[in-house]
Amino acid sequence: MFSFTKKALPILLAGGMLFAGQSTIAKQIVIGASFQEMNNEYFVSMKESLEQAANDIGAKVYISDARHDVSKQLNDVEDMLQKKIDILLINPTDSIGVQSAVMSAHKAGVVVVAIDAQAEGPLDSFVGSENYDAGLQAGEYLAKSLGGKGKVAILDGIPVVPILERVRGFEDAIKKHPEMKIVTKQNGKQERAMALTVTENMLQSTPDLAGIFSVNDVGALGALAAIESNGAKVKLVSVDGHPEAIKEVLKPNSPFIATSAQYPRDQMRIALGIALARHWGAEVPKTIPVKVKLIDSSNAQGFSW
Repeated sequence: MFSFTKKALPILLAGGMLFAGQSTIAKQIVIGASFQEMNNEYFVSMKESLEQAANDIGAKVYISDARHDVSKQLNDVEDMLQKKIDILLINPTDSIGVQSAVMSAHKAGVVVVAIDAQAEGPLDSFVGSENYDAGLQAGEYLAKSLGGKGKVAILDGIPVVPILERVRGFEDAIKKHPEMKIVTKQNGKQERAMALTVTENMLQSTPDLAGIFSVNDVGALGALAAIESNGAKVKLVSVDGHPEAIKEVLKPNSPFIATSAQYPRDQMRIALGIALARHWGAEVPKTIPVKVKLIDSSNAQGFSW
């Protein structure tokens, strides 16, 4: 997996200062980070990673929570540009909807790196998980656990590239098994309460449902509550590696059998390193994929972000 360790980041930053022909940073670097939401430990871990790294290099950081509202995210970015940020790290709540914010930042000479979810517009780079592989791995694991037979459902989410790619990967995995069929795809909005309600409806409309793929772990935890309440014999797979999901996967006979784990802290460290390199004038890759890892009961013990 491509990642920067905590020790490696200061070395990279020092290299950037030498590249710029400076022995010290003449001007404090100002970073803006706009997240699609903060009501999720996945993004909280990213925020913590950024704050730690920024503290190490003496950078100033502005952080905003879009709350899944693209209009708010556009306003948040505009506020950051007014504060003269040097770097914008954006985790879009809508890949297409944030294009104007990316364009405004680019026009202002700000380095723009998208994290976790792709954004339209003149980005300097994008750092994100191999989301297609995450969906593919989860689908293959579910198919194997069901013996390649049965009806399955997809608990979908917001229309950003990572979610679309996870679904595509899962669908491709299921296509390999003629005796499996995706009978429904419904939007749980990646939220626990909504996913619970949507899953309840799925179980009522398809009593012989054998498996569910959730595009994220928070939604999967809502689906799990619905499955357990219903008493259905449904197997559940997901994406993220959320601490609560890991605990559920470890429970004996749990319906929640696997999650394709991401590495949010590494994504943030890589994104910040790439953004700083670009800020100092280096050419950087347009896309940096970060590998995922399937976690089940055999390797969940001790796993954490």
